[in-house]
Amino acid sequence: MSMNFTEPEERIALRKAVRELGKSYGHEYYLGKARSGGKTKELWDEAGRLGYLGVAVPEEFGGGGAGIGDLAAVCEELCATGTPLLLMVVSPAICATVIARYGTDEQKKQWLPGFATGQVRMAFAITEPDAGSNSHRITTTAQRSNDGWVLNGRKVYISGVDEADAVLVVGRTEDAKTGKLKPALFIVPTDTPGFEYREIEMDLVSADKQFGLFLDDVKLPQEALVGSEDAAIAQLFAGLNPERIMGASFSLGIARYALDKGVAYAKERQVWGTPIGTHQGLAHPLAQVKIELELAKLMTQKAATLYDAGDDFGAGEAANMAKYAGAEVAIRAVDQAVQTHGGNGLASEYGLGTLLAAVRLGRIAPVSREMVLNFVGQHSLGLPKSY
Repeated sequence: MSMNFTEPEERIALRKAVRELGKSYGHEYYLGKARSGGKTKELWDEAGRLGYLGVAVPEEFGGGGAGIGDLAAVCEELCATGTPLLLMVVSPAICATVIARYGTDEQKKQWLPGFATGQVRMAFAITEPDAGSNSHRITTTAQRSNDGWVLNGRKVYISGVDEADAVLVVGRTEDAKTGKLKPALFIVPTDTPGFEYREIEMDLVSADKQFGLFLDDVKLPQEALVGSEDAAIAQLFAGLNPERIMGASFSLGIARYALDKGVAYAKERQVWGTPIGTHQGLAHPLAQVKIELELAKLMTQKAATLYDAGDDFGAGEAANMAKYAGAEVAIRAVDQAVQTHGGNGLASEYGLGTLLAAVRLGRIAPVSREMVLNFVGQHSLGLPKSY
């Protein structure tokens, strides 16, 4: 497998086209939706019609047949224009990927064409109140019934459920041989009896809401189980690597948006007859952000390249590192852009203040910074497991 540090012409052209789409809506459109409790449905639907949301869906189901790197590029460019679509990290990246790789023929036919056009939105539910993202401590259980499954449990901080047609739920089933519980993935339509969701109030200005899920004797048909009951761990991590790659791209896009705003202001704003960007006290921190941004972008591209080549373990290491680096540079970029603007950095018209909390989320989700460091310490450095 060869490694290329420049992107192919097709992806560069894709980036340009998506960037133009994002600019046609702009950050004011996004903030207007977020502050009014609205949804970015128009942007999502247009991106879907243009094929941008389905670039990684197999061609036989109407998608672009490309890799996670191309989908990540779409996510990054939309964020870079101030129009982030958080559900992209979940619906086409995790859910469509898992179904495309492990779903039955019937599941692929039912769901993938909708992912390809953006008409299908699917949320992903793994986190629980007492387990976090620890799949070994998940208490949501699925018991076999005469004609399928019965699902019971709770989930927390699940994005976009109010927009989703279904949720890909990580539960646990009993191993017939050992009696131990093992992870399993189920597709649960949001209108299924016994399935309820409640919004979690957040101090974030976002068009994407967070929810707690309550599953009370949710009856599912046999075909709700995704793939093999015995391969759920592999299936789960097949979805989590793209999630981390997309999370990194999400952070990179916001970092680019903030850096562009900071640089433009440093060029235009004059004090004592000279642009403030003339002064190293502002120029150097912006330059540092640019360097860290490019480094994080390279690691994200490496992770996508390894994943698309089928190297799941190598992609896991790179994707964790990319997610870590992307979150850190996004926080630094927004903070420095605000500082460059001075008091204007917190004025609504400059579109930066609301990003302070948004980028902080990158250190927490989809996996915490500390768990990334645990992974690197154990798997990359060979240190004893610490948890």
